Amino acid sequence: MTNTATEINSSTGVSEAATPSVTNTDTAATASPPATITFADFGLDPKIQKAVLEQGYNTPTPIQAQSIPHVLAGSDLMGAAQTGTGKTAAFVLPIIQKILRHASNSASPARHPIRALVLTPTRELAVQVAENAASYSKHTDLRAAVVYGGVDMKEQVGILRNGVEILIATPGRLLDHIGSKVANLSQVEILVLDEADRMLDMGFLPDLQRIIDLIPAQRQTLLFSATFSPEIKKLAQSYLRTPVTVEVARQNAAADTVKQVVHMVSSADKQRAIVKVLEARTRAGLSRQCIIFTNSRLGCAKLSRALERDGIKAGAIHGDKSQGERTLTLDAFKSGAIEALVATDVAARGLDIPDMPCVINHELPYNAEDFIHRIGRTGRAGSKGDAIALVDASEKRLLDDIEKLMKRKLDVKPLPEGAPSASRPSSSSYGSAPAKMSDPFFYKPYEPSASTASATDPAKPEEKKVGITPAKPAVGALLGGFKKK
Repeated sequence: MTNTATEINSSTGVSEAATPSVTNTDTAATASPPATITFADFGLDPKIQKAVLEQGYNTPTPIQAQSIPHVLAGSDLMGAAQTGTGKTAAFVLPIIQKILRHASNSASPARHPIRALVLTPTRELAVQVAENAASYSKHTDLRAAVVYGGVDMKEQVGILRNGVEILIATPGRLLDHIGSKVANLSQVEILVLDEADRMLDMGFLPDLQRIIDLIPAQRQTLLFSATFSPEIKKLAQSYLRTPVTVEVARQNAAADTVKQVVHMVSSADKQRAIVKVLEARTRAGLSRQCIIFTNSRLGCAKLSRALERDGIKAGAIHGDKSQGERTLTLDAFKSGAIEALVATDVAARGLDIPDMPCVINHELPYNAEDFIHRIGRTGRAGSKGDAIALVDASEKRLLDDIEKLMKRKLDVKPLPEGAPSASRPSSSSYGSAPAKMSDPFFYKPYEPSASTASATDPAKPEEKKVGITPAKPAVGALLGGFKKK
């Protein structure tokens, strides 16, 4: 089974190949879209076009221009593009168009069965997709809802029982509702796996398979993500029939609008380095607003509190926070009341904050693909952004994996003037004693090998406590809701 992909520069929309082509397994077809097209060229219903224009959009992004015609034609599809390039609208718009024939103003739940199901790995991404679905379908009689965890189930049960045509969900609690006979997938016509690389991770695969077994075999399946490894592509073929593959930018790459830089900083100095980086941005007339990524929930919370003590308005978002707490923190960040949003990878996918100026990796992620999703929070929709990585010597293997995936070397530059260097010790922000490299807050991502580890290493018990060995994401109790205005 051979698929070739169209490669289009995400910022210019100009094909990087001599002839743009999109090929499926049965028929090789060359698609050469006009130099300038609008959403009206897709033949969308006027009600959908009106909603799109109200959102301020007229010209589709490359992923939209290449994907929407194939989705409208009924093809299964794998779409790869960097985060922030419009993947959500690339499937939401044609889905609304395709199921619009089922729209009904009847109050009967029987007239509103689930026609399209979108599965996402995180609550935040689910909410983002639901907001798009509601915005683009608001002039129609279609209903959209989202289910995820962290909120009372009762409200969501009521929404599902009233009937919805477009359901966006995280897998675990969707299965709970299916088991409670609240959600029925027997009339689903279109299945979407958003951020498919994570959805097809082995941690999600059993629940995913259970859901797919409940959907009619005669369906259209769409997979969208910023990254598709060869293994994931192979696995995805079991869900797709003669799929079209659309790849509108170099695979496993960040947007060209993101300026990336690496600062070599010892683990004990990283918190002070963040302060200095933000001070330098202020002196340069740049915004201090940023998302700072950490690898553990404990480290996330501690770093947020430490930055607060340094005079930086900070907030934390991680898996131990309730949905209400996460929503309040995100709202405060979007309003500017919080300057630094410290987050685990729960926020790496799905956070869509326009014009986000900066992302800082306090620690490199264990999974190289997650690095791309993290820095994809900046430089979105054509705007420019900075992605800064603070890298300890112990993270060299992780940096190598990232550069191998991205097929490029990242620029290593000295810290801003006055910031701590990787070789110069600093005093701890958490007490009067000097910081140690074994400080459990700034733990190293790799434990020493058995041949070199000290039996009395005081950091090892704490490293295990904070989860030094990354576990697969737990697919737990997830349910939330979204009502169309």
